[in-house]
Amino acid sequence: MAEDSLRGGGLSSGLAVILKGKDSKDSSSKTRLVPCFDDSGHQPLERTIEYIFGLPEKSIGPVDGPVDSGLIRTIFRNHFSKLHLNSDASVINRDGICVVHHGVGPPVVDLEEYSICGDIRIVKPSLVLESLALFSSARANACIWKGKWMYEVTLETSGILQLGWATIACPFTDQKGVGDADDSYAFDGRRVSKWNKEAEPYGQSWVAGDVIGCCIDLNCDEISFFRNGVSLGIAFSGIRKLGPGFGYYPAISISQGERCELNFGAYPFKYPIEGFLPLQEPPSGRSFAAQLLKCFSRLLDLQSDRNDCSLADKLMRVKRFVPVEELFHPVSSAICDEFFSILEQDPRLPEYIGRGAFLSFVMGVFRIQTPHDCSSLDRILNVFLEFRQSSLFFEHVIAALACGCKTSTLMLTECPYSGAYPYLALACHLLRREELMVQWWRSLYFEFLFEGFLSCRSPNLQDLQQLMPVVWWPGSCEEVSYESSMGLTVAALSEALNKIEEKQRDLCLLVIQFIPPVSPPQLPGSVFRRFLQNLLLKNRGADRTLAPHGVTRNSVLVSLFAVILHFLSEGFNMLKGSKANHQDAGFLHRGGQHKFPLTLFLRNDPHRADIARLGGSFNHLSKSYPTNGQEEEVIRWEEDCSDDEDNRVTHATKKKPCCCLTYDADLTRTLKERVKNAVKSSHGQCSSMPESSSHVSAECSTETFSEEIADKPSSSDHSESEFGYRPLRFISITPQENRISSATLSEEELLDALLLLYHIGVAPNFKQASYYMSHQSQSISLLEETDKQIRERACTGSQLRRLKEARNTYREEVVNCVRHSVWFRISLFSRWKQRGMYALCMWVVQFLLTLSKMDCVFVYIPEFYLESLVDCFHVLRKSDPPFVPSTIFLTQGLSSFVTFVVTHFNDARISSTDLRDLLLQSISVLVQYKEYLEAFENNESAMLHMPSALLSAFDNRSWIPVTNILLRLFKGSGFSSLKHGESSFSSVVFQGLLRDACINDGELFSTFLNRLFNTLSWTMTEFSVSVREMQEKYQLLEFQQRKCCVIFELSCNLARVLEFCTHAIPQAFLSGSDTNLRRLTELILFILNHMTSAVDDEFFNLSLRRHGKSSEKVDRGVILAPLVGIVLNLLDAAEDAKCGKQHDVVSVFASMDCPDTVFYGFQYLLEYNWDGCIAGDAYLRKLGQLENFMSLLICRASSKEAETIEFGKGTETEDNVCCICYSCEADATFLPCSHRSCYGCITRHLLNCERCFFCNVTVIDVLRDDDQRST
Repeated sequence: MAEDSLRGGGLSSGLAVILKGKDSKDSSSKTRLVPCFDDSGHQPLERTIEYIFGLPEKSIGPVDGPVDSGLIRTIFRNHFSKLHLNSDASVINRDGICVVHHGVGPPVVDLEEYSICGDIRIVKPSLVLESLALFSSARANACIWKGKWMYEVTLETSGILQLGWATIACPFTDQKGVGDADDSYAFDGRRVSKWNKEAEPYGQSWVAGDVIGCCIDLNCDEISFFRNGVSLGIAFSGIRKLGPGFGYYPAISISQGERCELNFGAYPFKYPIEGFLPLQEPPSGRSFAAQLLKCFSRLLDLQSDRNDCSLADKLMRVKRFVPVEELFHPVSSAICDEFFSILEQDPRLPEYIGRGAFLSFVMGVFRIQTPHDCSSLDRILNVFLEFRQSSLFFEHVIAALACGCKTSTLMLTECPYSGAYPYLALACHLLRREELMVQWWRSLYFEFLFEGFLSCRSPNLQDLQQLMPVVWWPGSCEEVSYESSMGLTVAALSEALNKIEEKQRDLCLLVIQFIPPVSPPQLPGSVFRRFLQNLLLKNRGADRTLAPHGVTRNSVLVSLFAVILHFLSEGFNMLKGSKANHQDAGFLHRGGQHKFPLTLFLRNDPHRADIARLGGSFNHLSKSYPTNGQEEEVIRWEEDCSDDEDNRVTHATKKKPCCCLTYDADLTRTLKERVKNAVKSSHGQCSSMPESSSHVSAECSTETFSEEIADKPSSSDHSESEFGYRPLRFISITPQENRISSATLSEEELLDALLLLYHIGVAPNFKQASYYMSHQSQSISLLEETDKQIRERACTGSQLRRLKEARNTYREEVVNCVRHSVWFRISLFSRWKQRGMYALCMWVVQFLLTLSKMDCVFVYIPEFYLESLVDCFHVLRKSDPPFVPSTIFLTQGLSSFVTFVVTHFNDARISSTDLRDLLLQSISVLVQYKEYLEAFENNESAMLHMPSALLSAFDNRSWIPVTNILLRLFKGSGFSSLKHGESSFSSVVFQGLLRDACINDGELFSTFLNRLFNTLSWTMTEFSVSVREMQEKYQLLEFQQRKCCVIFELSCNLARVLEFCTHAIPQAFLSGSDTNLRRLTELILFILNHMTSAVDDEFFNLSLRRHGKSSEKVDRGVILAPLVGIVLNLLDAAEDAKCGKQHDVVSVFASMDCPDTVFYGFQYLLEYNWDGCIAGDAYLRKLGQLENFMSLLICRASSKEAETIEFGKGTETEDNVCCICYSCEADATFLPCSHRSCYGCITRHLLNCERCFFCNVTVIDVLRDDDQRST
């Protein structure tokens, strides 16, 4: 009968409707028939109530009166309570555990205070710990001797912690902890080891946010550990059985600054392991409270119109809707009343239910994926918030959501609504209610929980393997389908991270718009400002090698940086309820006039204490540069206030900067495009990822060794008197109307915090990404080389086996690096982030240039402004995928960066030499590329300041980057330009400017040349000493070999710079004093002597061979070619000179005391096989010129020898010979001491020291004998 009416579309009064339970935890597929609708077609009231409370059918008699709270309470008391009240009575056997309890009430598992060794601080109840000592250990107060037990540890940091079990006999000291003695067992995921007196490899590396399950099975005598619910295997088996009172205790050991949260069972485990019990006995009443929440869920199911409802549910709702509407308020109120009365019976129950059953309940109602059921959740909140007991309860709910964000794991099958997204989405919905936001703000742990919401658990290698099950890269031998599969994976993960970042922004915006109910009234943003200041205060020194305790997780800093960057780049609304105006540009993209309150760095606020400024410490600057009330002023300037209006690029001009150009913004368009960029650049000169600011120098040459060579003290005292580049007419200073602390949160404040967050939080991530990209490039090269050797099969069976083993190792390294590199691209290089970072660089560099006109303000700028600017610039320059083509990267928006680096790398107002070196290294990197070099040539400030500043910066500290810059600018000149692979483009402009600078400032050039001579002599000496050390040890140590290689390359570069000097300014050697020419001659012979030594010949070639480098990089011709060029340049200049007294180059060489060395050296140059390092026949003519020079040299030396013999026969030995060189007449007298030497020796000595080398008296003047005779 029922089937007939169904087919006909009608509903008879006797239709039985199938009701299905919607509880997510109830996996039963049973259905329950609710028969007999009343005459009007509505389901009887009694049956509806029975369904809501899960009561047996017809257990409720007829209801005659109205449904009110009294009726529902009666049903609770007479029916529901009898059915569920004793549901906690059937407790699992907990025999085998003893909890030492000293207080009143049920025993609570906690740390035993007397067992603590070291210094452990409770960051937040319950049991969020931090070690303040170098090594701290503690035991809990629960002893177990049989059964299966567990506890969970949530890692707040990922350093050295030893988690496990120990007996009471295990001693704790400041160096030994859990696992360092008998009967104590621990796991350490930082060192990926298990500990029982000795360490053994075990498990996986852990990351912050991991939940480690520590399980002990005393039935099988085993200990095992779990990471995020995944077993790491049995760590220890056959552990000793102990009796009651002498069992195992949960125990931990923590290094300084490490934090973790212990859960012995105070709330439900994140990843419960089947068969293992919590150490803490769950509170009574938990099952009854959970059943009440199920009743609420069924009540909502009767009214919901969800799309996933079954046909039977929809038919049932057609017939029962009016009675249920009448039931909702009394039933829901009665459920909540009973719910909170249960929670009051046990003080542990609110946390247990709030972080367990209730969180699951609201998650199920709200829905993890969109569309979220906000209306149903709002109905729940309306009812629960009517009760005063909800205040404490919702604190636990918010804490659970924050913890969920910290520990959630991205799952590929759940994307894009995976990871922290559901927790953040629910938190945002809850905190839109004013009462919940106020309650959260008033919590003692508001900032701790806020950091939790901004946390994201970074994946380790095993996590990446699950997220990216297949890996592909261009040129790989993987299956073709892997490319598309990985592309889809990357697209899904990118969308998931975008969803999480969007909700983090929503949450931060809620905090910004929140106005706390305090007196006096505060403006929007005050709460967020205080959070930012405290966060930055806590993280002072986070960039140090040994960070202080209490620093925030890196993911919090990165997330907060992304939030603020989006606010400043894309715009946001400070006031709640205001509509977004998409036409308004973000703060970083606004053209016209800019402003900045000087108070942000002229006042020494607590969160800025100990932050280094450009001019030194704040205390020192406050005395040397008193502010005189300037901290209350606001500086204003016009964007890109350059005089060249035709080429001006601003956000307000017709020609827009790169951050406003429209390029393909889809990061996940194809994996092929992205990965190909990485692989192509990996085979090129530079790495495909950005360099950290502290490692920019790595790109200055193929392989520098500046970090490993001890720097000598800087002797440079030259600096530019003017560092400005634009007139001050565009700058204005006005008094600030309101103090920052009492004003609305300003965008300038956010910008200031953004730069510091980048410095301490984001920059290390880019450094790590650069490492993986660089390692990926190396591993791909090794893999390809190994594959080539295997294909050729030119090896024995054992060699082939070893090659295949090596190939598997290289392939595994490539796969791991590709996974890490792709993850960093997804998380760091989204299009909007690149756009925002580019605008950030534009804004900051123009701001710094503006303040550089004001000495008293410029010195107060924090150093991290400059460091963040430089690092962010190079990150964008080398970003993958590329942000914009390199041809317009500088010219359309960041030409001012060139202006800043060239005018400030030698700025004496910047007290930190490391910062000045950073700017110098940036120039060294940029001039290696043609398109960037052209930007320097078109920059007025670069042409005006850089040549002379480079010469003055060539000192004992900065000579390596200066040499690299000069070498790049000198390319194409001299004999060495004929080498294979020499770049075809050079900077004729800067060659001319450098020549003019040397000619116009003789003193500057003389100082530069003296330092060049000294440095080249030192590098060649160091090279010779290093070679001798390897010979004496009879072994090729990798470090020593690398040192020799790098010093040799540096010597080659210095020789090429010296070659240019003889080409551009030959008169510095041929005219005036012959000191420069003689020093040059001695240096050439010194180098020739080392390069032609027969003793070192075989070992020299062997020691300079390196894998993957061309022969040119290690061939003697690299340094011999500049020597040939130097001699030829001097000969050409002497021949071209029309008039004036010139030094005779041949005579100077012939006057050396080692004629055999001179002849052998030049003969070696003539006979050297230049075909291996010189292209074509262009060098033959030049070698012919060198051969003529040698012929003259032989003739001149022979004549000199004959004269010497003849002179020796006719005269006695002259007493007036210089006692320094013993080759020249002593023709100069030192004043005031009257000691004598030849003029050449004293002149050379005074270049480096002003004291007499006989009596150490300061030399005031030098008198030549010729001058005395003429007077």
